[in-house]
Order: sequence, then C-alpha cells, then structure tokens
Amino acid sequence: MPFTIPNALSIAGSDPSGGAGIQADLKTFSALGVYGMAALGGLTAQNTRGVTALQPLPAAFVAAQIDAVFEDIRVDAVKLGMLGDADVVAAVAGRLRHWRARNVVLDPVMVAKSGAALLADSAIERVRTDLLPLATIVTPNLPEAGALLACEPPADLPAMREAARALHALGPAWVLLKGGHLAGDDCTDVLYDGREFSEFPARRIATASTHGTGCTLSAAIAAGLARGLDVPQAVGAAKEYLTAAIAAAGALNVGHGHGPVQHFHALWR
Repeated sequence: MPFTIPNALSIAGSDPSGGAGIQADLKTFSALGVYGMAALGGLTAQNTRGVTALQPLPAAFVAAQIDAVFEDIRVDAVKLGMLGDADVVAAVAGRLRHWRARNVVLDPVMVAKSGAALLADSAIERVRTDLLPLATIVTPNLPEAGALLACEPPADLPAMREAARALHALGPAWVLLKGGHLAGDDCTDVLYDGREFSEFPARRIATASTHGTGCTLSAAIAAGLARGLDVPQAVGAAKEYLTAAIAAAGALNVGHGHGPVQHFHALWR
C-alpha cells in the first residue's frame, strides 16, 4: 500500500504576523509532514508587540467551514485554538460531535503573550462543558488551568498534579499541563491519563522568541497523532520539535517584541 500523507485540521484564530494561531499551526503541520487545513475561529490584528483588535466570526460561518472540510476530506486529527466567544465554542463542539472527530487536541487559548484577552469570560464554561469531554488531550498553561478550574493557577509540581487530576475529571482523555509559567529556570510539563503521571522536564531557554509557542506545541501534538503516534509519543516528539524551534529562532528577524519560533529549523539551512 502506498504511503498516504496524513491530514490535520486547525480550528483557531488568525495571526497576521504569522507567529501564532492558524498561521503557526499550518507551518507546524507542514514542517512535520502533515497536510494542513484551517477553519478560522476568529480574526485578530496583532504583531510581535501585541494584539490591537479582535473580530469574532459568526458561529454559523465557523460551522460551515468545518462542515466543508469534513464532508470532503479525511481528517486524521483536529487542533483547537482561539475560538473567541461562547457561540463559536458551542458551534465547534456541535460539529465535532456530528462528524465524530478523532484525535482532538484542545489548546484553550485565553490570553495572548502580550496579555490581551482572547476568550470571552462567558465562553469559559462552554469550554468546560462542551469541548473538554471531546478532547483526546487538553494542553493548558498554568493560568489557563486556573481559569478552567476557577481557582488560583498552580505554582509548583504538586499543585500541577492536583490540577491535572481536576482537569481530567472534566472529561478529556489526557491532560498536558504546561509549566512555562513556573518560577525559576525549570519549566516541567505534566502529562496525566487518569492513572499515571509523566513529566517532561526542561530548562528555560533565554530568549524573547516565544510568540506562538503554545499554538505550535499543540499543533505538533496533533501532527503526531495524525501520523499514528500514541499520546505520550506525540507529546514527546512535539516537545523536542518546539525546543529546537525556540533554540533556532535567532535565525529569524521578525518584529520588535516577542518574536516567533523557527518552525522550519530542520528544513531551512
């Protein structure tokens, strides 16, 4: 049987500067050998310095984009990013249930690197009730975990394990709680499947090129799942890819704020 390139769909917001959102997801899919597709969940005006405007899209139009892909194309994995408001979250959840989407990676994007809010407060409950039960894996950072659990963000590894347990109880098959907001030079991620914990320790890389790191990691996990890796394998491969992309970001000259990572570090010489 000839090799078939896997397909992955990103449902997320647009970043015109190219470092995050749909643009980062498509770059990640391509870099990892996956055919990328995109349904826009919302629009932003942003660059490496921050977000200056948000434009929600009608929920029916977001749903129509998703239907257009699924009714014609095999979808091996879905990555969810910025969805903006409660109506869009509900619409996306409804279409994913309708199409019985598999390998769903939920990155609960709530706040931009600059601090701008990207998810309406009214939508957080919809994410809890509608999207988390559909997720193969959810990938919150510490502030996002606090928002989803309506509590203070975890501040150390024991608190991260407790938060992972609480998030898993809301329905996802796996939880990857990212430790990038921990104090100090270590930023360990915690993976939990309801039974066992795995830890992915890492040393913090001294760089300002961190724009779109969460989008890139979740897209890389989706690419791994689309290629047939199991969840721990996909997470491990995605972590390695992102670490190398951050380390190579200095080769880029993009913007004057938080620059993007180098998605094509293994391909551009």
